[in-house]
Amino acid sequence: MSAPSTPQDAPKVTVTPDVTGAPKVTEREARQVAEAAREQGWRKPSFAKELFLGRFRLDLLHPHPLPSSEDVQRGEEFLAKLRDFCETKIDGALIERQARIPDEVIGGLKELGALGMKIDMKYGGLGLTQVYYNKALALVGSVSPAIGALLSAHQSIGVPQPLKIFGTQEQKDTFLPRLARTDISAFLLTEPDVGSDPARLATSAVPDGDDYVLDGVKLWTTNGVVADLLVVMARVPKSEGHKGGITAFVVEAGSEGITVENRNAFMGLRGIENGVTRFHQVRVPAANRIGPEGAGLKIALTTLNTGRLSLPAMCVGAGKWCLKIAREWSAVREQWGRPVATHEAVGAKISFIAATTFALEAVVDLASQMADEDRNDIRIEAALAKLYGSEMSWLMADELVQIRGGRGFETADSLAARGERAVPAEQLLRDLRINRIFEGSTEIMHLLIAREAVDAHLSVAGDIIDPDKSLGDKAKAGAAATAFYARWLPKLVAGPGQLPRSYAEFHPRGHEDLSTHLRYVERASRKLARSTFYAMSRWQGRMETKQGFLGRIVDIGAELFAMSAACVRAELLRKTGDHGREAYRLADAFCRQSRIRVEELFGRLWTNTDDLDRSVVKDVLAGSYTWLEEGVIDPSGDGPWIADASPGPSAAENVHRPIR
Repeated sequence: MSAPSTPQDAPKVTVTPDVTGAPKVTEREARQVAEAAREQGWRKPSFAKELFLGRFRLDLLHPHPLPSSEDVQRGEEFLAKLRDFCETKIDGALIERQARIPDEVIGGLKELGALGMKIDMKYGGLGLTQVYYNKALALVGSVSPAIGALLSAHQSIGVPQPLKIFGTQEQKDTFLPRLARTDISAFLLTEPDVGSDPARLATSAVPDGDDYVLDGVKLWTTNGVVADLLVVMARVPKSEGHKGGITAFVVEAGSEGITVENRNAFMGLRGIENGVTRFHQVRVPAANRIGPEGAGLKIALTTLNTGRLSLPAMCVGAGKWCLKIAREWSAVREQWGRPVATHEAVGAKISFIAATTFALEAVVDLASQMADEDRNDIRIEAALAKLYGSEMSWLMADELVQIRGGRGFETADSLAARGERAVPAEQLLRDLRINRIFEGSTEIMHLLIAREAVDAHLSVAGDIIDPDKSLGDKAKAGAAATAFYARWLPKLVAGPGQLPRSYAEFHPRGHEDLSTHLRYVERASRKLARSTFYAMSRWQGRMETKQGFLGRIVDIGAELFAMSAACVRAELLRKTGDHGREAYRLADAFCRQSRIRVEELFGRLWTNTDDLDRSVVKDVLAGSYTWLEEGVIDPSGDGPWIADASPGPSAAENVHRPIR
């Protein structure tokens, strides 16, 4: 992990473009850019941050926060309308076959107000809470994941969210009414040769009078093919009167010089309107700049803090559907004289799906309600929800395909053609796969969360491992670190998790004992913190290269957060009389399954093949094993690995298709 930077320490990036137009930067410069973009302080409490520090703050989660009755009424009323629309107007199978959402469906969603679910009512939106916005996405995403992606990209990371947080009043008055009812938005950050390394961003925005002139190419622009308004991240060159840096702009998608050069096609989400967008001498008014110059990455990351919750919300919907199909199919499909559900090998999969769906919904609802109340800093919780939801929903879908056997591999159309129920299990597997890449891949999420998890350590000891710091700075940091660890380390020795009566309210008479799981979480939290401290002491500045170790640390934290959320949700349902007994049983099952995974992860912190893997990779890249590749034919086509993204006019047909 890099030592923390302050906003005043703006990173100096060597902007030397390569053949694709992207700047060449060193590894250290790239880290400095990412570090400067992250939110530096912690003004509000964070359950997950405390968890990684070995402090199990159950009081930040329990009692479970609840929405107001007004929010519930407004949310339920919209869900009823949306459910009717989904059941009567959306044909998910048709969208899958045609790889396109019909214009009339999008028009109906606009009339319903679905574009403005998260936009304040004073701008014409519905003003739904994060909780009900997520429920709506789970509902519509269960009918068509492509529609779920369209609505999520529009509101979670598109123009409305950054304007809500960073926009001027004039920008809000100008754009939000359009976005609430008629205009679809898209978020444009990724470039053909720039993914999770934004320091290499090549799209430029050159100041020219009262305008900026944009040039560059953006890749994988979800909604970009049909968008009316775009959030574009571009690099402003530093000059007199201009701080420069990566900056966010609201851009009219129909502006002269914008060409949507291709509508991309994928293994899943076949109705998604995702494309390649080229900017050539596109003039954008300075009034359309969001925030100051150089704040673009900070705006993007802050937007994603809550925006990421939409993705695991749709993963919850997928889990619910997996459970329904697994239950119905396994009860009627017989093998060796009895339903397959009664065979242990299949039953274990069903139990995993049921318990994990319960826990994932608990995580998403809890994080969403905390986002609505804005009492806690949920940047880590939202990231954990995205990471955990995308990984676990993929596993649930894979288990459903296995339970269905050959029928799970068969398409819904093929099943229907031979007279069986059209169950799109294989489609779900394809549709969910992108979630492990969308909005931060699993690998990037591991690093992002790990950076936040060790923030307290770097705040006091970062200068010690920073090669650019002077001996005096290192000495001061050493003194501060000594004082911090003298107070912190003794607290990791013992805690409430070792007291048999701790968390007794989670063991009501006649229910499973969840208090034992919370005691385990408390003990595991302290063990996790001790492991992190030991690793930092052992590897110091090399800690940031130990991505396998950091990933396991994060995965343990995700499991502990999910266990906590599951227990808190079960207690809430018990107290409200809403399936409390069943909820306790599911929470108990999930926690027992999760504890097995946690123990395995703890073991793999120190017993693994990470060093061996690095040496094998080095040999692979050196060509030592090319003999192993013999005996096959590569079906790949010709062409470069990465398309040329040099700025200039477009030679392609514009496939931009605004929907009116």
